[in-house]
Amino acid sequence: QVQLEESGGGSVQAGGSLRLSCAVSGNRYSLYCMGWFRQTPGKEREGVARIHGFGTTAYADSVKDRFIISQDNDKNTLYLQMNNLKPEDTGMYYCATAPAYCPAGPPKLVDFDTWGQGTQVTVSS
Repeated sequence: QVQLEESGGGSVQAGGSLRLSCAVSGNRYSLYCMGWFRQTPGKEREGVARIHGFGTTAYADSVKDRFIISQDNDKNTLYLQMNNLKPEDTGMYYCATAPAYCPAGPPKLVDFDTWGQGTQVTVSS
């Protein structure tokens, strides 16, 4: 069983940056693929970025060239560096793991089965 805990959220002005962290503990056998998702009230959770165990990455078009997903296996931590933040980036951000499949493109809900509790990001204009 894997446990995930996000941190690093906060409030920033448009154009600012934040780095989210996701601490991973427990049995890491299921870390074939890891991803970041976000959700705002009334909307479906959407995939933001994902990273394969071998290091390949993929991003949603809305965050491409602004967000960077990375992982530090020594620290058992997943990161999401978010630059040039926009008000539309506001939401609750979740990290998640996929045990058996890593999509070629941005992460999809159906492939991920373990989730953290989320960290709130608020971007003001």
